Parts: sequence; structure tokens; C-alpha cells
Amino acid sequence: MKLLTSIAQLREQIAIWRRNGERIAFVPTMGNLHQGHLRLVDVAKQQADRVIVSIFVNPMQFGKNEDLANYPRSLEQDCAGLSVHQADAVFTPTPEMMYPQGLDKQTFVDVPFLGDLHCGESRPGHFRGVSTIVCKLFNLVQPDIACFGEKDYQQLAIIRQMVADLSMPIQVVGVSTERAEDGLALSSRNNYLTPEQRAQAPQLYQVLQQLKQKIVAGDHNYRALEQAAKQQLSELGLTADYINISQTSSLALATAETDKKVILAAIFVGSTRLIDNIEV
Repeated sequence: MKLLTSIAQLREQIAIWRRNGERIAFVPTMGNLHQGHLRLVDVAKQQADRVIVSIFVNPMQFGKNEDLANYPRSLEQDCAGLSVHQADAVFTPTPEMMYPQGLDKQTFVDVPFLGDLHCGESRPGHFRGVSTIVCKLFNLVQPDIACFGEKDYQQLAIIRQMVADLSMPIQVVGVSTERAEDGLALSSRNNYLTPEQRAQAPQLYQVLQQLKQKIVAGDHNYRALEQAAKQQLSELGLTADYINISQTSSLALATAETDKKVILAAIFVGSTRLIDNIEV
């Protein structure tokens, strides 16, 4: 596995693969990799000749009071895992490399509406940072395929919309959420949880499953169901940022006439913010 630490090295390697007529799959990450990330690599390898993974903690998607400085970084361990899963290369740019003029002077990509809902409402500017860095990475890597986890359901929808709107010749593949045995969605932020909080956190998925069962049973009073779920989480010691029963395509709030639905949720376990979702 090659470690690429500059844009010049990346472009040189991509050019070699392209000259050989090889299909390239790309997995963008912020590092601190867990089994969910490695599953993306496995899926990517099934669909392409070469797999490249980026590791970059993107400052543009963090708010002023968020955890950029403390975000877990484990490059050596990440590279060991990627090597075992047979990634072909890992690209590790610096903020200075990706934003040479600084964040204030950086051209950005903004996906309207989709980026303003749910997490976008709670974290203004977050998805602008996500779409901008993914667009930059897509321009650098120029992959045929890009793999993203479905845990970040809203992010996946935004990336798909960006690719469609900007006519990028990239197939965006969503990969199902990897979970611990107790149902907790795998996340780098799980590392922030104390043992007591880690024992509490799986209750989010349990509440989502119960909510899904009520909808399947015919309860279409979605706003009341959302409020009841928030109250249930509160009684369990968890603080809901939001629980929204939404349309799968537009991510707008679902109505009784909505066919395909997804329940999107974000909670605080102590000071740690976790997200999850479940399709109905």
C-alpha cells in the first residue's frame, strides 16, 4: 500500500492507474477508522481495480465550538487496517495543502435545501464544508466509484445531489451501517463515551426500531410520534437534538401520503453527539 502525502504524488499514481486502464474506487474518511470504514474498502475492492482512501480531518466542516482539536487521530493504526484490507493507496493531505488561501478565501460548494435540514439546521455550515472537501477530493482523485456509509444518511444524499448537479461521472455507492452487537452504529465519536455512556448509547437504535414498528403498524401521526420518541430518550437519560420522520428522496418531513420514509436522529450522550437512522 502506498502512502501519498502530496497532491503531486497522488496525481502521479492516479495517472499510472489510468494509463493501465484500471477502474478506481475512492473512500474519503477523516481517519480513526473502525470496521464501518474498512467495510467501505471491502465494497470498493469488489467494484474496482484500485482503491484509494483519503484521511483528512476537514476543518471546514467543524463549527467554532465543535471538536476539531480533539477529533481522534490514529494514522499509524489506520494504515495498518487499510493494508490488511488491501487498499492500494492512502492520501493524507494537510489543511494547508487543501486550503492554501485559508478557509475564509476558499471557494465552496453548497447543496441547497438538503444541506439546510436536520443536521444542517443544528450545525450551520457543516454540509457546506463536507460538500466542498468531497468535491475537491473528487477533482483530485477522479474516481469511477466512491463509497460512503449509510449511517451518514443526509451526507450521502447531499453527495449524490452534488454529483448529479455538477455532472460528475462518478457512481456513488451507499454501504449499509455497521453496528456493534448491541446495535450501536459504529462511529469514531463513540471513542468519546465513558463506559456508562457507552452502555446508554444503544438505546437510540432501540427507540428507532420501536418507532419504525409503530409506523409499520399504521400510525401516521408522525409529529406526535417524534415528540414521544424524544420524551422516551429523555427518560432514558439521552438528549435528542432531533428525531425526524422524513421522505427518503427529499429528506423533507414525511406526511401520511409519503411512501418511502427514513427516520433520522441525532442525540447527545453527555457532550458527545451521535447520529443514526432507520428506513421504513
